[in-house]
Amino acid sequence: MKKRKKESLILGAILQNIAPRIGARALMEPRWEIVGQITFKSGRHSYFRYNTLDLNPLGASEIARDKDYANFFMSAMGYPIIPGSKTFFSNRWAKAVGSPRRNIDAAYRYARGLGFPIIVKPNSGSQGVCVALVHNKREFYSAMRAIFRRDRVALVQQSVPGKDYRLVVLDRKVISAYERIPLNVMGDGRSTIKQLLKRKQEQFIAASRDTRIRMDDPAIALKLKHQKLSVRSVPAKGTRVYLLDNANLSTGGDSVEATGKVHPAFKSLAVKLTRDMGLRLCGVDFIIDGDISAKPATYWVLEINAAPGLDYYVRMGKAQRKIVEDLYLEVLKHMER
Repeated sequence: MKKRKKESLILGAILQNIAPRIGARALMEPRWEIVGQITFKSGRHSYFRYNTLDLNPLGASEIARDKDYANFFMSAMGYPIIPGSKTFFSNRWAKAVGSPRRNIDAAYRYARGLGFPIIVKPNSGSQGVCVALVHNKREFYSAMRAIFRRDRVALVQQSVPGKDYRLVVLDRKVISAYERIPLNVMGDGRSTIKQLLKRKQEQFIAASRDTRIRMDDPAIALKLKHQKLSVRSVPAKGTRVYLLDNANLSTGGDSVEATGKVHPAFKSLAVKLTRDMGLRLCGVDFIIDGDISAKPATYWVLEINAAPGLDYYVRMGKAQRKIVEDLYLEVLKHMER
């Protein structure tokens, strides 16, 4: 049997490394290395699977995994979600659930009513997979069909301006914050975008970051097309070219540490949202039309994550690894209580 691709190789290794600091130990199941057991010095056991720790309640975690359900409850409590967010189903699933008018064609009519460009994404996806900014009918149907090959529910929503930030909350404290910047290259006036991308990939490999840039990714080609560029274009020196619309680190995005600059009001907001959604550990993603160091003005809650994976973040350097180890040490202390 072909070995299943490992979703996370970082959490187990980090827990095994830091657990002894509080007199605990972490045991990984050796074949698949995706589940583990933490034994605290009291003798109590706790478990984890992939990036999900035995910390958040099951019901709240399941709601957080479903973007539409999470949006419903966040909106009901007065949090500003991305405008126009609405789910639609694959044709097969629309029939199965008795909602034939919520199919891909209905989704297109709705998107046209919102006004292009709009964002489409899988309702239960992660790591930015199949998230697309689409500008017309052809792009819309292509992106939606790609989503429906992975998920039976898609989310259609307006595109909003701003910077993408993730705040990681543990109980009543923001323990990490960083800005997420989409995959990009900086022109040197000599190299093509394809050559610059290859160099970026070499930098990822040198940093032991397992992100693999797909040079033939249609999403990259589409993003470049809307900038009147191609992989053969040579950007001017000092010109930054963005190659994807999502800012996930898993798709080649960069992170900028922001923990020390978060405005107290944003910290309070993230902590309150986490508690209101019934969670203890949560990654709260904001789109902020401004800066996170300023008092909240125009912003939206992009989504929440009850199992905020930090695999790609930790591989960005020694400083990031130290931040993540300290973060998970705090998590273990809270789990021990």
